[in-house]
Amino acid sequence: MVAAAVSGAGRGGGLLVVGDVVTDVVARHTEPLAADTDTAARIAVLPGGAGANAACWAARAGARNVRLLARAGTDSAQWHRAALVAAGVEPVLRVDAEQPTAVVIALVDAAAERTLVTDSGAAFRLGPADWDEALLDGVGHVHLSGYLFFCEPGRELAAVAGKAARARGLPVSVDPASAGFLRGLGAQRFLDLVSDTDLLLPNAAEAALLSGADDPAAAAAALSRGGGTVVVTLGAAGALAAREGRIVARAPAAPATAVDSTGAGDAFTGGLLAARLSGADLPAALAAGCRTAAEAVALVGGRPPAA
Repeated sequence: MVAAAVSGAGRGGGLLVVGDVVTDVVARHTEPLAADTDTAARIAVLPGGAGANAACWAARAGARNVRLLARAGTDSAQWHRAALVAAGVEPVLRVDAEQPTAVVIALVDAAAERTLVTDSGAAFRLGPADWDEALLDGVGHVHLSGYLFFCEPGRELAAVAGKAARARGLPVSVDPASAGFLRGLGAQRFLDLVSDTDLLLPNAAEAALLSGADDPAAAAAALSRGGGTVVVTLGAAGALAAREGRIVARAPAAPATAVDSTGAGDAFTGGLLAARLSGADLPAALAAGCRTAAEAVALVGGRPPAA
């Protein structure tokens, strides 16, 4: 569906993100973690989640009518709903009475790099029963968080949402989300599940795992031969994009003083999608994504400050 990915720029309409809300526990430590004793850290409890973060950054970057479908536990659903509204996102939260909201512990070192420990909780129970065709009303683009693909209900929901989007001629993007979970699922199985995706947004590690090529440009080129556009984020090296087996755009990283890299990829996704919906071409959208990611790494946590 390459044509849909190209013509999606400037089509207007809102953004539907189908994904996750997570309670993030961000622990920033300047010394290496010490076994069998304490390591001093600055700790914050913040709203997060790859899908929710991308939606919030898209709204921050100017996307109109941003909507999020996600699942949260009764323990914190109201808190997450209020945080999304404050960020300019319309929350469509299905409240789970059996499982608590997902929790991620992000251990952030002195170089602002993070290690994640995840309890998926209610997020892995988001499924086709939570879908409503009316979610697509007024929408110009559908974005699926990669975490959907790591559990059976999520895979079923991704298939339903993708089919409904394609029936309306809407482009669909996917962020693979986690190299660790990708290894567990299997690279080829994931690629089969996203074979109709218009825009795939891996980071360098995920692109290498999915393609078998360590070089990000070679990985992007290989992944794009199956159709659609592939954008690989490169951290401090910026981002690049490929179509039909060749690199078609690059963007350098925007200057930033990194404090916490949590959610930087989600911010890039939100900035890029907002730019595409506003009419930006692919090179300009890459640059917009890099600017949004630079803003994100200068903050603690994965979300922009509330408006």
